[in-house]
Amino acid sequence: MVRNFRGLLCALLGVSLAISGLSGCGSKGPSGSSGDLMVGFVFVGPKDDYGYNQAHAIGADAVKKIPGVKVVEEERVAEDASITKTMKSMINTDGVKMLYPTSYGYFKPYVLDAAKEFPETTFLHCGGRWEEGMPTNVYTYFGNIYECEYLSGIVAGKTTKSKKLGFIAAKPIPQVRQNINAFELGAKSANPDVTCTVIFTGDWSMPVKEAEAANSLLDQGVDVLTCHVDSPKVIAETAEKHGIYFCGYHCSQAKLCPKGYLTGAEWNWEKVYTDEVDEVKAGKKIEPRNLRGGLKAGIVKMSPYGAPVDDATKKDADAVKAKFMDGGFVIFKGPLKDNTGKEVIPAGTGYPSGDPELDKMDYFVDGVKAEK
Repeated sequence: MVRNFRGLLCALLGVSLAISGLSGCGSKGPSGSSGDLMVGFVFVGPKDDYGYNQAHAIGADAVKKIPGVKVVEEERVAEDASITKTMKSMINTDGVKMLYPTSYGYFKPYVLDAAKEFPETTFLHCGGRWEEGMPTNVYTYFGNIYECEYLSGIVAGKTTKSKKLGFIAAKPIPQVRQNINAFELGAKSANPDVTCTVIFTGDWSMPVKEAEAANSLLDQGVDVLTCHVDSPKVIAETAEKHGIYFCGYHCSQAKLCPKGYLTGAEWNWEKVYTDEVDEVKAGKKIEPRNLRGGLKAGIVKMSPYGAPVDDATKKDADAVKAKFMDGGFVIFKGPLKDNTGKEVIPAGTGYPSGDPELDKMDYFVDGVKAEK
């Protein structure tokens, strides 16, 4: 009788321990109680989009390799009340203490409101900018990726035979104008007669319109395409299909166009995310509150050169890249005219990478043919 009671007790205890163990498994459940630092990542689109979201997902994968850290992820979360629901679930259910809502549209009001409600959670947002009066548990980060666009422009300018480049973009906001202008300025530094024709699709993820834009540019004689949309996948595949060249964006699309890929402008979120998580694990304060930087800071990087790029072109682009790494190269300097002939930066004036004045950019430089 006693033996049977002990056996039953041990069996019940074993079931209880098994259930308890299960609660800490997987990406859901109160796994923050294990002592690990819980880090959450939220993506506006699919993690395998060969673009904006994949670049962030690559960074999240790097964080997963840090000992004592567990990662919770959710993709395809819209820039509306859905993000609030996701953030609250990660904090309340998963015990997340560091949260990366990676899409620009999450910032106002959703991230700021959540930060007020959960002061013990650190919110790190891509693209926004913290200002006085905002919650002090909010940090922001972004990169001067137009430095990479300038280098891509050099490669495109030296590779093109038609002297016609094409740029497909979502919206003519300052950050997009920076990339378009830097690409054209880099191309003109290598080939003064090069022009860049721009087509805006109207939104960040419009695969059908992106394909239509690519075909329209091909019809106009463009032989190098690039873009600023969430997923360059369709544009890269269209370039490869028609035997023209492509410069990537966000992350590498070399697998999609192995014959025509030249190089590309990539985010290096692996470094940013692992640096910040390591700081928090070590009990340090994250610095700076508004992280900004380019090639020198390691926040952006270039895709490896593709097969079509010759040694002379690599040498020229690498020489300019070395100047960026030294912090001594300025893209936007005078005298500089826009595509209507108006002087936008006078002689003797220059705006180094990261200068807040560049965030006001409302013009296209000479050589850019913009649809609107």
